[in-house]
Amino acid sequence: MSGGTREGEEREPGHAFETVAAVADLAEGSLLGVRTSAGEEICLFNFRGRVGAVHNVCTHAEFPLSDGTLLKDGTIECVWHGAQYSCLTGEVRRGPAIEPVAVYDVRVEDEKVKVRRRMP
Repeated sequence: MSGGTREGEEREPGHAFETVAAVADLAEGSLLGVRTSAGEEICLFNFRGRVGAVHNVCTHAEFPLSDGTLLKDGTIECVWHGAQYSCLTGEVRRGPAIEPVAVYDVRVEDEKVKVRRRMP
């Protein structure tokens, strides 16, 4: 059988998961800025043992969210102007931002964090 995919990969082009970090690099309660092979800036988080990802650019002033803080309630706070976002939904919790931040699909397999790339 030809044209098959490797285990854990998606069949549709542009929807593949890509390894971006090791789980060991992401301690509980921390943020980590990474970049995909396509150059997308991603902010990984570890919230109560749940590893996830949002776009690593604050929608208010385009500063890296990974430079901020993950608060105990799952809020990511931008270090520059204090905008806050839900790490799970990307919704704005406090301005000055008004636009939500994009959320990525994440898989953890074999102690590696994999993120689904967005379509161009």
